[in-house]
Amino acid sequence: MKTSTLLSSALLTAALSLGMQTSVLANETGKNQDHSASMGEAVSDGWITTKIKAELASTKDLRSGDISVETNNGVATLTGTVPSEIEVKKAVATAQSVKGVTEVDAAGLKVSPDK
Repeated sequence: MKTSTLLSSALLTAALSLGMQTSVLANETGKNQDHSASMGEAVSDGWITTKIKAELASTKDLRSGDISVETNNGVATLTGTVPSEIEVKKAVATAQSVKGVTEVDAAGLKVSPDK
């Protein structure tokens, strides 16, 4: 009887230990997947920002050097100053044309009164 109880206890301990290890591994795997997903988003946002900057730089009659671009979850935020409202519209249209852009926030893009 003593051997049977000892064997049952050992099997129960082993089963619980294995179950806990599996749970820990599942949690670690989930964390890695979440981390990978956020890394993918960051890379996409970085690519979008770079692409918008390149497109702005190659847009005719647009002074892109005074425009800053940030992208977060596909939303491109343009800030800075440009000489005219036409350049604001060109910058927004250019940013909207980039693949992956879901929205353009140009509230921070102002027309400079000096120019």
